[in-house]
Amino acid sequence: MFFKQRMDTDGTLSYLYGCGSRGLAVAVDVVAGDEDWFVAEAQKSAVHIAYVIDTHIHADHLSGGRTLAARIGSPYCLHESDQGAVGFPIHGLRDGDKLTTGNVVTQVIHTPGHTLDSICLLVADLRRGDDPWFALTGDTIFVGGVGRPDLGGTPGHMAALLYDSLHERILALPDDLEIFPGHAAGSVCGAGLSGKPSSTLGFERRFDPYLSLGREAFIARLIEETPARPADMDRIVAANLGRSA
Repeated sequence: MFFKQRMDTDGTLSYLYGCGSRGLAVAVDVVAGDEDWFVAEAQKSAVHIAYVIDTHIHADHLSGGRTLAARIGSPYCLHESDQGAVGFPIHGLRDGDKLTTGNVVTQVIHTPGHTLDSICLLVADLRRGDDPWFALTGDTIFVGGVGRPDLGGTPGHMAALLYDSLHERILALPDDLEIFPGHAAGSVCGAGLSGKPSSTLGFERRFDPYLSLGREAFIARLIEETPARPADMDRIVAANLGRSA
């Protein structure tokens, strides 16, 4: 397996990973303007990007996922719930779907809370074994924080969904699982984000201040500490949906 992480100037993190021996890769959370980087890195690794995935409809930055997918002739993937919302065709991902790119298998986990369409991606390298090696967690869980709950519904309801996603789906995974989030410090998509761009689930279970809270305390604290909404959010969301603001 090869794995590349790209950090944008605002702390947004994007990913390119896959199977070099079979020449297949996956691009995740591509930022608009970074398409050339993904094409160049794929060429360096002699791979074809078989899937382009956004972990959710982003509200803080313009996505380059759809543009990259069209450029390389690959499917653009979002959670299936977005099929009626976006103004363009997508490959709808369902909870439990597995995308095979050579020896690398990516499993989709639906984790609503930051947004209703949020997903995490659980990745295994079959040459190492069947167990997952790492997870791309989008804006569900960060290093030192969790996703904001006010972008896709009422904050209380979304925070409750996020609590359930974290405790029923993510924290049920092994402690030694590496996690790679969608943002580091500098982003407005969560509070208290670390500048460190990766962690392990066990470390976050011990030290992420939100993960030790009970349900009601989690909801109250998350709502209280949510930062100001992203600038120009309505225009960004509309553009990422393929619709006019």
